[in-house]
Amino acid sequence: MPRLIAFATVAIVLALRRAATAGEPSDPEAVLRALVKANEDRDLEAMARWMDAGDAVGYTIQGRKYVGWTPVARDMEAEFKAVTRLEVPIKDLQVWTRGDLAWFAMELDYIRYVASGGGETRTVMPLRDTGVLERRHGRWILVLWHESFRHGAADLLPVAENAPQEPAATAPDLSGQWAVQEEDKAYTATLDASGNGTYTHQDGRLMTTQRTGRKWQGTWQQGGNDREGGFDLLISEDGQEARGVWWYTRVGEHHNIPPRQWGGTYHWKRMPRAQPGSRTQGPGSATTPPAPREGL
Repeated sequence: MPRLIAFATVAIVLALRRAATAGEPSDPEAVLRALVKANEDRDLEAMARWMDAGDAVGYTIQGRKYVGWTPVARDMEAEFKAVTRLEVPIKDLQVWTRGDLAWFAMELDYIRYVASGGGETRTVMPLRDTGVLERRHGRWILVLWHESFRHGAADLLPVAENAPQEPAATAPDLSGQWAVQEEDKAYTATLDASGNGTYTHQDGRLMTTQRTGRKWQGTWQQGGNDREGGFDLLISEDGQEARGVWWYTRVGEHHNIPPRQWGGTYHWKRMPRAQPGSRTQGPGSATTPPAPREGL
């Protein structure tokens, strides 16, 4: 009789385990698709089920590195609170399996929707991911991943492919005043030839870190609201405009800004230089941009 009871107990435990794992993805590709879907649904609990909680290593954009699930969960929770919704369509996914190991190459679009005024701002980030999964106790777990852009941020702009690039030695002079237009605000930047200077929103300061031909990159700081971040712009061929993106690296005491938490896009346009002997145009003139609103 005790043996029969033991057999019955084992059968019940196995049945419960099968019921608990019923409906769970059973192969590496299904796990990856479920993980992406959980990200899209902003479901941290579901994401945690398929990631190594202890020592998984992840490398992502802006040089960030994660070890284990805890730092990923912290940053993803902040990201989920920052957006109104997410869309993460998979463009291409290839998976190879050998024994208890699998590796993959995936391309996807990470599409963020952020509340802006009475509507939403949509930002598309074209990404590629590679990584390794391991089968443990019958379940596939993500143990290593690496994420990068499919192309540079400046390449997201609507410019012709194979456009000629100016050599670094002839990079345009950036000195003067620029009218800067974001989705929901406008302000003025005053720069030197190298692209360093100030702007009128939140006591902002801007520093250029790299100019290679028409590509313009750098950092910004705002004393008015204690924020800082980076930017990536592409200058027009005539040097009169620039378009690109900006993002946060710090907001107040929060330094671990999620790598996907971008600020948005913006358009820079040179303002006419004052002619010798001419009067400087004052507030309310046609070239004065509207007063900025809170944002960046």
